[in-house]
Amino acid sequence: MLMRTDPFREFDRLTQHVFNNAAGTWSRPTAMPLDAYRAGDEFVVAFDLPGVDPDAIELNIERNVLTVKAERRPTVTDESVEMQVSERPLGVFSRQLFLGDTLDTSQIKAAYEAGVLTLRIPIAEQAKPRKIEISGGQAARKEINA
Repeated sequence: MLMRTDPFREFDRLTQHVFNNAAGTWSRPTAMPLDAYRAGDEFVVAFDLPGVDPDAIELNIERNVLTVKAERRPTVTDESVEMQVSERPLGVFSRQLFLGDTLDTSQIKAAYEAGVLTLRIPIAEQAKPRKIEISGGQAARKEINA
């Protein structure tokens, strides 16, 4: 159901992580890790966003391109507090997914809990397998024999 992600984005993420570990900006965001799978009649995507305020998450879809942007801001803003350890990267994170036509993008549900943004995208009705009734049978044979 998921058509593809941008493979070069992963190279950018890896390079940024290894060489400069710089925070992402709105013009050059850092990629966020995700898991994607099909569960029954829906497609589920889970993005890792620990420490991100839900108000700092943007979710948009346009022409079957799903874009998630989030910003992790410093949690301590009081000048009297001295930070001892700060290992979680700050800045802007973004990810784009190209969704297939078999997903019903008008019915996406999003939930943010325990640092994970979970999207549930139902499979479109026209993409679900269905049985097709075959007309004819005994009645058609009688007409032919007559």
